[in-house]
Amino acid sequence: MPYRRKTWEEKLKDSKTFPKILKLESNFPCYRALKTMGAKPGDSVVIAPPLEVDAVMKQVPLGKLITLKEICGILARKHKTKYCCTLTTGIFITTAANAADETQGDTPYWRTLKNKGELNKKYPGGVERQKSLLEQEGHAFVNRGKRVFVQDYEKQLVDL
Repeated sequence: MPYRRKTWEEKLKDSKTFPKILKLESNFPCYRALKTMGAKPGDSVVIAPPLEVDAVMKQVPLGKLITLKEICGILARKHKTKYCCTLTTGIFITTAANAADETQGDTPYWRTLKNKGELNKKYPGGVERQKSLLEQEGHAFVNRGKRVFVQDYEKQLVDL
């Protein structure tokens, strides 16, 4: 029987092993990122399911923005942990974006930025498509080398 790749939507709905609440260890893939946020070994960390990440992204209204950091904060509070794994959350943000594109879904993924307001080259259509969709909502941009950032993104963050 030939192997069939999962669709993005199937990946999004594959939450059977999540959420996971773990104690942070120095060998975790997200350890360095969490350490810069103040995490220490032994702190509680949630790996939230992809559908929960998608649900947060769906709450961002027109003209507002959210970043990986804010999504992680929301998920950590929901699961009563100190931190949220930024690595898996970033992967699930990309999964939600591609699932929305694949199914013409209602997740406004282009409003979700990388940390520091950077556009995400892994989204459907890459940075150019995300930039175009955000321009239609009135956002301005600044280039830093090859990377593109939303100008003054902090002033446009949603409060969830």
